[in-house]
Amino acid sequence: MINPREDIAAALRELAQLTVLDEGNVQSFRVRAYENATRAVENMSGDIEKMTVAQLLKHDGIGKSSAKKIREYLQTGTIAKLETLRDKYPPGVVAVSRVPGIGPKAVAKLRAELGIASIADLKRALDHHDIRRLKGFGEKSEQKLQAAIQRLGLNEARPRTPLADALPLAQRIVKQLRAMPEVVRAEYCGSMRRFCETIGDVDIIVAATTRAAVIDRFVKFPFVDQVLVRGDTKTSILTRAGLQIDLRVVYKKHWGSAILYFTGSKAHNIRLRQRAISRGWLLNEYGLSDSSAGRIIASSDELSIYRALDLPFIAPQLREDNGEIERALAGNLPQGISTEQMCGDLHVHTDLSGDGRSSLADMRQRAESRGYHYLAITDHAENLTINGVSRKDLLAQRDYMRDLQQSHPDMRLLHGCELNIAADGSLDYDQDFRMGFDWCVAAIHSHFDMPQAQQTKRLIKAMQNPAVNVIGHLSGRMLGTRPGIDMDVDAVLSAAVETNTAIEINSALRRLDAAIGVLRRARQLGVKLVISSDAHHVRELDRMQWGTQHALRAWIEPQQVANTWSTQKFLAWSRHSREQ
Repeated sequence: MINPREDIAAALRELAQLTVLDEGNVQSFRVRAYENATRAVENMSGDIEKMTVAQLLKHDGIGKSSAKKIREYLQTGTIAKLETLRDKYPPGVVAVSRVPGIGPKAVAKLRAELGIASIADLKRALDHHDIRRLKGFGEKSEQKLQAAIQRLGLNEARPRTPLADALPLAQRIVKQLRAMPEVVRAEYCGSMRRFCETIGDVDIIVAATTRAAVIDRFVKFPFVDQVLVRGDTKTSILTRAGLQIDLRVVYKKHWGSAILYFTGSKAHNIRLRQRAISRGWLLNEYGLSDSSAGRIIASSDELSIYRALDLPFIAPQLREDNGEIERALAGNLPQGISTEQMCGDLHVHTDLSGDGRSSLADMRQRAESRGYHYLAITDHAENLTINGVSRKDLLAQRDYMRDLQQSHPDMRLLHGCELNIAADGSLDYDQDFRMGFDWCVAAIHSHFDMPQAQQTKRLIKAMQNPAVNVIGHLSGRMLGTRPGIDMDVDAVLSAAVETNTAIEINSALRRLDAAIGVLRRARQLGVKLVISSDAHHVRELDRMQWGTQHALRAWIEPQQVANTWSTQKFLAWSRHSREQ
């Protein structure tokens, strides 16, 4: 077990999710205990393999039951309670629980009374109008469930997996493969490397000195539920969640052509092959070759293949045949935004918010260590149930931030707030109180099912308030579990230009909001953007890397993103937007 902490955290996270179904309550004592233990393990330093139960108990968030389960996992590779719950709630049932509008009690009712244990079962019941006959449901419930299934893409024969679910697993696999002495290089590719919001299968390429050893190790990883194919070069497995992972082991000399080929997209690869054919060459996963001369032109790295085709290197996020070849030939490919270019983070929570888990001082310190010049603290406003913060507490935080600023003058601290956009477009607090903040994010956290006209109106009304600097996670979507609101995109983006309000690129993998199509339109209209982490813990400040990749996929350049600007330029713009 190369990195047991990540595997243990994954097991505890799954235990929490299945316990929600078992107890029918997302806030039960056991669920919260497993969630706290998951966070504790993720944040833990030191060698967890050597820790006794007594030593584990010294870490905040780990109780006696969780400590014993951690030790059980380290000793056996699994947790008996988890295996019991897996048998009781197979993947199909878990998938049903993720459909918006179906809570744990509804899952139990649907399963007990209609035998619904998969998305396919749910769709059949909806088609036959069986669900409306159940107590507590009805015709409107059926309509909402059908709409949710459609908007989440669950009608597809093979529903795609959100990047937020697949990427952490792929990273763990790659990390463990790279630790093997036989492995020269390892990387995930396919739609995941192109940073698509959802993926079909996970594709992993490995260059190794010994193929058999790599495959032997791969099929024994703890997440493997079933081996579908096992060959000399390609092995495919299925995880318990139904995600297929394809491992291909290649020779080092074929690394570049293999990762280029399996990264795709298919349309981009076709364009490259056409350029090769026009020169009398062939391009496949084994290399770019001149068969008439019997020689390999390039194969060991992607850059050499692109250069041989008279192209600059094209970033994986751009490889969709959306004009990147033409832009490359013209010498004006989007350069993208590196995390080093980000001068500040403008959407950060502390433990003052009900869902925050790091102190303001810790957030400030971590942000400064990232080289930021400014940081906006934006805890939740009072109208957000459970997590909202009162005026009194926000004013106390403001005083504390002034003291903190004086003792740490190198990074500008902005006292902000994440306001809630109500159904009618109104916001938390009174206008004088809102204007007392340095920076305000306004975001939708409720009423996701209203008609397009109402959603559009509420967003525009929020933008017209001079206290609002940016609209956070524009659609409110949660990839895989909640579709975004329906809005008139052009009307909303035009209002953003008119009011000088920025649109956020939220870097949380579960959100990646605004969507690519919206961002491409925002680029055309000249809407100001910000890339923010929406961090609730210091480690989540690292999410910025996902936001920059999402921006690159939409061809966003640095000058359009306000928090790539210098402190002076950024503050001048933010003040001006409030004076309009």
